[in-house]
Amino acid sequence: MKHVIIAAHPNPNSFTLSLARILAESLGANGQETNLRDLYAIRFNPVLAAAEIAGAGPARDVQEEQAIIAEADAVSFVYPLWWGSMPAMLKGYIDRVFSYGFAYKHEGAQMRGLLEGKKSLVVTLSAAPRAAMEKTGDWRAIHTLQDSHIFGTCGLDVVHHAHFDEILPDLTEAKVQAHFAELRALAERHFGRVA
Repeated sequence: MKHVIIAAHPNPNSFTLSLARILAESLGANGQETNLRDLYAIRFNPVLAAAEIAGAGPARDVQEEQAIIAEADAVSFVYPLWWGSMPAMLKGYIDRVFSYGFAYKHEGAQMRGLLEGKKSLVVTLSAAPRAAMEKTGDWRAIHTLQDSHIFGTCGLDVVHHAHFDEILPDLTEAKVQAHFAELRALAERHFGRVA
């Protein structure tokens, strides 16, 4: 199984990217072929140009990302929630790469996802407690917009949305290791072992 992990955080030493690397290592240990796309490290340009929506077709960097995703059996995402949403880098990646004709198309009045058959694990982090986000309705909004509307519309089968909350600078090593263990277990549960 080929598994692409798309991660977005500007700090290479962030807990976000630590989780992305743990996910890649776990999948690899289970026999998966993984490709970790650290959007800041590869210097992806998140700015959608007018020419790209005027019929000029995707630029070379977008074509490369689309080829990687097209070959994958699974596409997962690891990112922090900032203001209840994904970082601008990841949103720009989705705007450019998950474009019309590649990730979705219109069939009459309906949109159809073109990435059907690909599983997806969504991993998010926040400083805010999830219970507080649930109380305000923010968590439902995040799930509706990101899991259902963006990823679901493209046809991805979101098998799980793992959220690690209260990620603060004083995060203890015990908590870090517990989060790593949880993510390893999720990787095996949802993607299994390749014989």
